[in-house]
Amino acid sequence: MALELKGVSKSVEGQTHIYPTDLTLEKGTMNVLLGPTLSGKTSLMRLMAGLDAPASGRIIWNGEDVTGQRVQDRKVAMVYQQFINYPSMTVYENIASPLRLMGVDKVEIDARVRETAELTKLTPMLERKPLELSGGQQQRCALARALVKNAGLVLLDEPLANLDYKLREELRVEIPKIFEASGSIFVYATTEPEEALLLGGNVATLSEGRVTQFGPTPSVYRKPVDATTARVFSDPPMNFLPISKTGDRVMFGDGQSVPATGKLAELSDGRYAAGFRPNHLEIAKHSPDAMHFTTTLSVTELTGSETFVHLDHFGERWVGVVQGVHNLELGAELTVWLDPRHVYIFGEDGKLVAPAAYALAA
Repeated sequence: MALELKGVSKSVEGQTHIYPTDLTLEKGTMNVLLGPTLSGKTSLMRLMAGLDAPASGRIIWNGEDVTGQRVQDRKVAMVYQQFINYPSMTVYENIASPLRLMGVDKVEIDARVRETAELTKLTPMLERKPLELSGGQQQRCALARALVKNAGLVLLDEPLANLDYKLREELRVEIPKIFEASGSIFVYATTEPEEALLLGGNVATLSEGRVTQFGPTPSVYRKPVDATTARVFSDPPMNFLPISKTGDRVMFGDGQSVPATGKLAELSDGRYAAGFRPNHLEIAKHSPDAMHFTTTLSVTELTGSETFVHLDHFGERWVGVVQGVHNLELGAELTVWLDPRHVYIFGEDGKLVAPAAYALAA
């Protein structure tokens, strides 16, 4: 069983929301759609579900072309950011409601409801009303109602976005377990790279209606195919610095250079862009090979265990994420350090030409 998108696109009033997309999702896989707001995640899910018809291309489900098939005739379940439960019904009745609409007999309904409730840890709450539940339990109820249909495809559109931090953490752990037990194809949309990494499986990075890369989540994170994917799969987004290669040296800003060894030695002389994630910038030298850069501190943000430092490096805007709480003077000169092993090299066309050394070693 697989879901295949072949050249699928979507347009609204002459504006392209999804550019022609090829994507294959296999049975029993967790697939994360990762991208910022308006990148096309929900539009792509609506095409998968059959809620919208594609402007071009075909959608193949289990070998059958279902491009023009109504959503009611597909084995699809969807859970939205604004989860919906019927407040006048018990949790049991909420979960059972889609089966009653399908005309399933009472004995099978009872068996499937109780099996799904056990899977979603709702068995003790079956006789309660949704408003008697916590936010996380309410979201599990909405998820159970989707799973009980035995849908081959379960679409989760930012289902944890409206929950507080503790509940999000709880459900992020539980959802992969539920997914593994169900055997369905799961598609999970999120704006958060950390959430994609926690969920695992595969990830499709989206930007402005295009899928920029699709593959196993750790692989896409460590080896983004281009600068756009690297920005999407980094929170805060990846920093960039113009560089050049001449002979056996790679020249960085502030008159610094590093030997062109390994993958760097294979590069032609010319101009490139160095990319590095915010957590790899440091305000103290920890590596003997670290390069230093002179910046101006414009903003600091404290998160409790970390400090976000917003920097100006000769017009380049960088963000660093450093451990601990630091009392830094705004507008002051700040030296930051970067281990060259964490640097990605991109060509002038934005394509990755040399992954970071740590990514090759992973």
